[in-house]
Amino acid sequence: MKAKKSFGQHFLNNETIAQRIVDALPYDNVIKNVLEIGPGKGVLTKYLLQKDINLKVVEADKDMVSYLKTNYNLDDSQVIFLDFLKLNLTKVFDNQEFRLIGNYPYNISSQILIKMINYHRLVPDMVGMFQKEVAERVVAPEGSKTYGVISVLVQLYYHGKQIIKVSPGNFSPPPKVDSSVIFLERREDRVIDFDERLFRQIVKVSFGQRRKMLRNTLKNIIGDHTFIEDDSLIKRPEQLSVEEFIQLTKIIENIKSEHDES
Repeated sequence: MKAKKSFGQHFLNNETIAQRIVDALPYDNVIKNVLEIGPGKGVLTKYLLQKDINLKVVEADKDMVSYLKTNYNLDDSQVIFLDFLKLNLTKVFDNQEFRLIGNYPYNISSQILIKMINYHRLVPDMVGMFQKEVAERVVAPEGSKTYGVISVLVQLYYHGKQIIKVSPGNFSPPPKVDSSVIFLERREDRVIDFDERLFRQIVKVSFGQRRKMLRNTLKNIIGDHTFIEDDSLIKRPEQLSVEEFIQLTKIIENIKSEHDES
């Protein structure tokens, strides 16, 4: 079973690291459901099957689906033959919460994160292997060079940390980059009392011109409003925390609401 470039496959071949990844996911009697993304030849799957969980795997490669069913005795109810990005996550466990885990295909890893936050009410935590550069962006604090759109969007809903660094030699074939495993845990203290769609628009527009001050980029959203002259907007986007982006969203939400009423 050779890796296929079209699926971005790099098979982890270090059993110790595989065991550590699986053990990094929390397990309890409250949430038994676990979804593994891109199991490939099952290096994580075999350790997940040792846990007292309700496991399902989603795999887009039909050859790997056959391999998993043959070698791990998985049935049709456990193996979802589909591209994860096309999967309706509300139907996987009948709208129940589930944990995410996987050695994610690097060519769609950012899209996997976006889909996860779109379904954050169903996903309390996640453990995943990413390209090191992507992992660093996800957990980067404000003020750092790697802090950007994906940092803010993920950190709005999740606490995150890097937990395992993995060199190319632990894969077959070895990727051209270093990798890193991250753990994300949903922020249960976050109150979403603002327009999430507007929040995303503000974040994306702000980082779309990250070298400019916010007063210049935000004109694309609210025009020449007097708020634009506020001293707080002389900052660049990477200097704003998630909480400051939330406050910015609320202010602009009010401005837009007042404009619509007038």
